Amino acid sequence: MNVSSFKQPFDIDLVLRRIREAVGPFPKAAMFELADLGYGAPFEQLIACIISIRTRDEESLPIARRLLDVARTPAAMAQLTADEIDQLITPSTFHERKAAQILAIAQQIVGQHGGELPCDEEVLLSFSGVGVKCAHLALAIACGQPWISVDIHVHRVTNRWGYVEASTPERTMLELEKTLPRAHWIEINRLLVPFGKHICTGTLPRCSSCPVLDMCRQVGVERHR
Repeated sequence: MNVSSFKQPFDIDLVLRRIREAVGPFPKAAMFELADLGYGAPFEQLIACIISIRTRDEESLPIARRLLDVARTPAAMAQLTADEIDQLITPSTFHERKAAQILAIAQQIVGQHGGELPCDEEVLLSFSGVGVKCAHLALAIACGQPWISVDIHVHRVTNRWGYVEASTPERTMLELEKTLPRAHWIEINRLLVPFGKHICTGTLPRCSSCPVLDMCRQVGVERHR
């Protein structure tokens, strides 16, 4: 029997309102937490996002703070060596490659942009090691620009809801840009990272305690808690 026949119509405003309340007790998504701690400049957000790639939030947040407490501006970062940066971010996955990329980005900002990272998608995407997810996240959090950043949690949850149907995070972003009201573009990542980590998990999602079960189509869910 089709599970959708038992579901309420999907109301994204109501869904996100319920999720805001549900994720309250959980740790915030790392980039948003970093901004709340005072590291909200475009450069700081971009560097922290690079560090977070393939690294758990629980690890990437203190690693980013350790590096940024030594060098919070492109000019200060450009004064370090790749080895010095590497030592500060070593617990991060692919730390040697990231250290070289971070140094190159800092030097490029100093040399080409007067030491200030502009809130410009094209500029951010021109840097080696910076993809759409990190560029959009930095622009959204630091610059307040309406961009959608899709990580594995946003991808999994929105497809599981049946809100979009896409095979990759990149395609999910394109589908969300067509469907999601712009008022939610920044917030979708902030909410769905903790929601995807603690409730709508990759395996055995906690459907019995999900605040939006009545609207979720549970696409691909075969077993749950």
